[in-house]
Amino acid sequence: MHAWPASEVPALPGKGRDLRIHDTATGGLVTLDPGPVARIYVCGITPYDATHMGHAATYNAFDLVQRVWLDTKRQVHYVQNVTDVDDPLLERANRDGKDWVELAEGETALFREDMTALRLLPPKHYIGAVEAIPGIVPLVERLRDMGAAYELEGDIYFSVESDAHFGEVSGLDTAAMKLLSAERGGDPERVGKKNPLDPMLWMAARDGEPSWDGGSLGRGRPGWHIECVAIALDHLGMGFDVQGGGSDLAFPHHEMGASHAQALTGEYPFAKAYVHAGMVGLDGAKMSKSKGNLVFVSQLRRDGVDPAAIRLALLAHHYRADWEWTDAVLAEAVERLGRWRAAVSRPDGPSAEALVEEIREALANDLDAPAALAAVDRWAARQGADGGADEGAPGVVSRAVDALLGVAL
Repeated sequence: MHAWPASEVPALPGKGRDLRIHDTATGGLVTLDPGPVARIYVCGITPYDATHMGHAATYNAFDLVQRVWLDTKRQVHYVQNVTDVDDPLLERANRDGKDWVELAEGETALFREDMTALRLLPPKHYIGAVEAIPGIVPLVERLRDMGAAYELEGDIYFSVESDAHFGEVSGLDTAAMKLLSAERGGDPERVGKKNPLDPMLWMAARDGEPSWDGGSLGRGRPGWHIECVAIALDHLGMGFDVQGGGSDLAFPHHEMGASHAQALTGEYPFAKAYVHAGMVGLDGAKMSKSKGNLVFVSQLRRDGVDPAAIRLALLAHHYRADWEWTDAVLAEAVERLGRWRAAVSRPDGPSAEALVEEIREALANDLDAPAALAAVDRWAARQGADGGADEGAPGVVSRAVDALLGVAL
């Protein structure tokens, strides 16, 4: 599966700072110190509907991670998946009378268009669940053969008790885990499971649903968590730098994925940091496909909204915060974009060297994009008030905003 085209990232003078970021597993800030190549895995979409602002906010956050790393002169090895076969996708296809493959391909194509418009840097490897099945089957067989998985009426389940570190990613107690498991695709009430929290690794073929040859597992399709584990291990290996996604993925998805990988390899940890973006709401509730309270990136673009303004609206909120999308949020972003473009359109202006360092420091401090935006606001206000004699300053600001914030002025 192909990703989307990359926008050019301008090179800036000097060198950025190492990233301090909030790690869900430890509950505090950690300073990431990757080698020459930083490794990041971000969980992708289930393509049964268009990209909404919640998706955009999450992927924007991890685009900032990449930009901070690139500014430290590192290479970035970024991997993202597409869950192109799963219950929600099949249910939507049945509801709308569409072929599930056609639905997945169409929505994935629209996602690529949205990511290109927002100038989010693409993954090096963009892998669909279906194409990953040949690599998933041997992992499930290995877990079963080593006693970390078991069969129940043809389905294969992972035993959470096989990983001594289970629970360390989310830090939740058993009661909270059971509740979230039921809400987020698990089946804690199924009779016969060794532990109610045990997640499915391989679902035996069901009538009327797609299935694949699973070797000794029989025909079926993979569970949600093992999909990402297989892709991450194949392309990044154990101990990569950041596992990312929305805060609703901390449990069960990232918790289970870590345990799968740690049981398979006997190594710890799966990822050095687990980083989670907040939820975007609309009309008082989390924006979600199940609720239907969605603002789509593609619709805003069709309505003539500049993608740079959409991106500024996202950047105005700290990535870990839960926030509400409103018309006022977008209006403020459109106004800010206009002020910034007017400021950099002048032939000279106040010196920009300190501004570049302010942006760098803000982003290195747990991706504090609102502080970075405020710094640019102050420079733009000075440009309007007293100008300046630095002929190169507007160009420096334009390149810095592009390179570090992904906004083209």
